[in-house]
Amino acid sequence: MVKIGIIGGSGLDDPKILQEANEVSVETPYGNPSSVLTAGKISGVDTILLTRHGKKHELSPTQVNYRANIHALKDQGVTHILATTACGSLKEEIDRGDFVIIDQFIDFTKYRKNTFHESFEHGMEHQVMADPFDAVLRNALYEASAKLGFTTHNGGTVVTIEGPRFSTRAESRMFRMWGADVINMSIATEASLANEAGIPYAAVAMSTDYDCWKEDEEVPPWQEILAVFEKNADNVIKLLVNAVSKIGELTDQGTPNK
Repeated sequence: MVKIGIIGGSGLDDPKILQEANEVSVETPYGNPSSVLTAGKISGVDTILLTRHGKKHELSPTQVNYRANIHALKDQGVTHILATTACGSLKEEIDRGDFVIIDQFIDFTKYRKNTFHESFEHGMEHQVMADPFDAVLRNALYEASAKLGFTTHNGGTVVTIEGPRFSTRAESRMFRMWGADVINMSIATEASLANEAGIPYAAVAMSTDYDCWKEDEEVPPWQEILAVFEKNADNVIKLLVNAVSKIGELTDQGTPNK
């Protein structure tokens, strides 16, 4: 049976997209997840919502207990994970408000617990991570977004930095040289753990700014960046609702995950 986990990022603290919603408190071997889980349905598909930074956005990117979040969703029987995130654009053609269906990441974090396999006491574990984002889920997100008429880039590399500070201009230019398309503070960690947990994972990023590499415009403050995401939160919700419906249909037809 399909059960979709949605990890909501900035600006999506409590989207009212679930029918028959009820809260579920869970504990994991890795501690508590970022928030209580909200279980319900979208178009008849069982769905669980988890707020990445806490209900009041009280957790910094480094403070988020990513292992507990993924473990909690797996314990609840989640079969697929969709994530949303705000991001900075590292490419001229990815404008503010555009969606990017990420297909690769560069992990530039420093202090994260990004694996369930910290010890090889019970055997070696080296997770294959060549293609960390599930192709079927990515396609469902892209088709849902395109159908709704949103400007969407099908594929893109995200560089995940530690935060909470933003990049220096030198770092931003370096990330562009590396071939990254967008920048954020969470997705690489989540994608790594979801892969280790065996849960297909995909993420949609909304561009809110141009990071700081564009020297011909002023670097916006965090509050202005969040305002861009919140202004377009309804579009993200519409995209998720349509994508969940499509995933339910595809899985019913026996479409493989990879």
